[in-house]
Amino acid sequence: MSLASMRNVVCGAVIRNSLRIYKSPTAGWTYRCHRPLCAAAEKPAEVTETEKQLQEQISSLMKENESLVEKTADLTDKYQRTLADRENVRVRLQKEISDAKQYGIQGFCKDLLDVSDVFSKALSSVPEEKVKEGPSELKTLYDGLVMTENQLTSVFRRHGLTQFIPEIGDKFDPSLQEAVFELPAPDKEPGTVAHVIRSGWKLHSRCIRSAQVGVVKDS
Repeated sequence: MSLASMRNVVCGAVIRNSLRIYKSPTAGWTYRCHRPLCAAAEKPAEVTETEKQLQEQISSLMKENESLVEKTADLTDKYQRTLADRENVRVRLQKEISDAKQYGIQGFCKDLLDVSDVFSKALSSVPEEKVKEGPSELKTLYDGLVMTENQLTSVFRRHGLTQFIPEIGDKFDPSLQEAVFELPAPDKEPGTVAHVIRSGWKLHSRCIRSAQVGVVKDS
């Protein structure tokens, strides 16, 4: 085969395999590929105007969605806080109503306690010996006072008003007791009740009149 024929065969094969042959003045005949060797080297397709608009719309919708999510979370938090506040108000009003039912007669009870004190002083001012040895009228009057005091105490209990008397040697409690004086007592613990002057009273669980006591003085 002649040199020209061999050249034609080679050129045809190169062209069929997407190769371009050129003659270099220094290296002689060379070739290079005019087709991309892989898909990664391909030039990316240009984005159309419609795709750009779609992308802009998607971005806008995503931002709007984020804003709506934040607003929803804020409204949910405010709604929950409002519910909690309303519940607190409801509980507070119920307690106020309950306290009003229980302690609405507190002032009236305090006034009646003064009457009870008068009965107690009247009964304690007459010794039992004089009642027994005295005229029948005195005994009748005394018995009437006792019955009246007992009836008054029964009415107190029915409405939740109860009496309490501190014990000698109890620790002084300022929430239930009033220290009228202090006295030295070496044989007793300081800060304890040494003498009871007046009993105290509670309306249900609330102390409406403190007990008056004498307290052991610190040495």
